[in-house]
Amino acid sequence: MEMAHTIKHDILIINLKANRLDAKEAAQLKRNVISLINETEKHDVVFNLSHLNFIDSSGVGVFLSILRFLNSRGGELKLADLTPSVRTILELVSMHKIFEIFDTTEAAVESFTPHTHPQQQR
Repeated sequence: MEMAHTIKHDILIINLKANRLDAKEAAQLKRNVISLINETEKHDVVFNLSHLNFIDSSGVGVFLSILRFLNSRGGELKLADLTPSVRTILELVSMHKIFEIFDTTEAAVESFTPHTHPQQQR
């Protein structure tokens, strides 16, 4: 699964470039993201899901696994820029109660506590 990443205010932003996240891609995506987290040594992550139009239970499982991985290291995972269809699926399975979901990637980045990016403290 194609993805791109940037780092802003010490937060890893991952942009998924795929239209679908299902059992076919789930395991590889999980491996790639965990590897990227370890490589960048960032423990706060935002997923931009603006290209994703379908997600199944395997895809949701990837996000849950990554959330647990990050939480065990004191980090957080937030989702942003969801398409209406993906937002609906996540709400149907009550995942919006587990994941913080934001309308924009910028809003998700800004929602991290000030100690995450001290340069923004006032």
